[in-house]
Amino acid sequence: MNNNAEPALVVLQSEPLIDAVSQALADHGWWLGEAAVDSELVHALRADLLALRANDELERAGIGRDLDFQLAERVRGDRIHWLSRASTVQTRLLEQMETLRLTLNENLFLGLFEFEAHYAHYPPGSFYRRHVDSFKGAANRIVSAVIYLNEDWQAGDGGELVLYAGSSNEILARIAPRAGSMVLFLSEELPHEVLPARRDRYSIAGWYRLNASINNQIDPAR
Repeated sequence: MNNNAEPALVVLQSEPLIDAVSQALADHGWWLGEAAVDSELVHALRADLLALRANDELERAGIGRDLDFQLAERVRGDRIHWLSRASTVQTRLLEQMETLRLTLNENLFLGLFEFEAHYAHYPPGSFYRRHVDSFKGAANRIVSAVIYLNEDWQAGDGGELVLYAGSSNEILARIAPRAGSMVLFLSEELPHEVLPARRDRYSIAGWYRLNASINNQIDPAR
């Protein structure tokens, strides 16, 4: 279901739509914008990710943090690469997400400090079991963001993001990873999972934080 879906607009170039994002997060804890990211930028980001994959620059993701960090393919099977301003196309996205950070702070008084993100490649058959992006009271990751880079994604391709209502099994949304879609949700409030993908699945996963990470290691990729 996608009751919060918005028209095909570029989210960061539409003040009314940004206001709608803020209202949806306040009212429901999540927001979906279908075609929220400019198609040209989506294409450039996908090409960048594919080049990194071809050069074997994606690493296996893990769970936990610091000394508890571990690889656990029974929990998640994606390969990742952290975004940085050393890349022109990655910088373009990070600058747009910075604009959104300032707007969310202005509208919701969240005190978001920074945005961090990584590319994610889910090979066929891979998934990410139900989890939360930040534990209650940790006050590190506050708003999670997912941007999809998959062209021509079909109903039978799997790989949907499922958002749950707190600790219950009530499904708030089941979102297909179609190119240009962006999902925002409260990191501490909404458990979620990535269902098994039946073809290569490409996305960007990111988080607005209250504190700074050091070399992306305060919370290694979840």
